[in-house]
Amino acid sequence: MGHVEKSIDVTAPIHEVYNQWTQFESFPQFMEGVEQVQQLDDKRLHWKAKIGGKDKEWDAMIATQEPDRCIAWHNTSGAENAGRVTFGPAAGNATRVTLEMSFDPEGVLENVGDALGVPERQVEGDLKRFKEFMERSGTATGGWRGEIKGGEVKSSS
Repeated sequence: MGHVEKSIDVTAPIHEVYNQWTQFESFPQFMEGVEQVQQLDDKRLHWKAKIGGKDKEWDAMIATQEPDRCIAWHNTSGAENAGRVTFGPAAGNATRVTLEMSFDPEGVLENVGDALGVPERQVEGDLKRFKEFMERSGTATGGWRGEIKGGEVKSSS
């Protein structure tokens, strides 16, 4: 399994940064290779991406979602992956976003890319583009303030 952990400080309040991250369908605007994210319901997502030149699709479930704190997920079909994004205070009115991901590279090309550090550079680039996206707009394009624990929706807003 490959693993990546990267952080970035975004000059925006936690609630705005968190709210934007909950807008999963906007991910193609700042995540390289992600072509579409479709939110099926409060906790299920369908992803389409181009990874190593190959079209990939998978479903993911949000296992934990705590407003302004964290979102954790794992795949339920397709590409093996899981992760967690956390939000915390940083200097000034900034928010530290930390993204951790585990994944199972498929095939020779993905394994070579993993060995060469491609996933780390991609996550770092995605976080930089997210920072630019947030700081350019200043406010989130929407937000979901619901809570998910143990894969169960506890409240939705």
